[in-house]
Amino acid sequence: MANALDAILEILTWVGFGAAVAFGVAAVVVWAADGSWLPVEAYLDDDDRTVRWIDGDGEVNAAPLSPDDRAEWQGDRAQIWYRHGWHDRMRLAPRPPVLKLLWGLAIGGLAVGAVSTVGSIIAIFVRG
Repeated sequence: MANALDAILEILTWVGFGAAVAFGVAAVVVWAADGSWLPVEAYLDDDDRTVRWIDGDGEVNAAPLSPDDRAEWQGDRAQIWYRHGWHDRMRLAPRPPVLKLLWGLAIGGLAVGAVSTVGSIIAIFVRG
């Protein structure tokens, strides 16, 4: 029984720390590839489908709103994030949602690895 517990804890340790590294690297790659997005106040155009804003260079930009974005939009103006160095690219969130998922999986893997390591150490001392 002790050998089976040791094997399970060892496997969970390696899988947990391995998943933490893999998802952590994936999160860093997604974060780096995402680029720079800057906040700005944007206005909804009269047709209720187009958003307009002035970027940091003083240029006027416009982008169409998707139906999902329109459902989240409140009033005639809102805080958006636009892509630095690009024209007519915007989104309503500062980072992509997949980034939060990847960081959560990395932290979860780290927690599994740490708990399994502590469990292995406790099992060694309990056995004597």
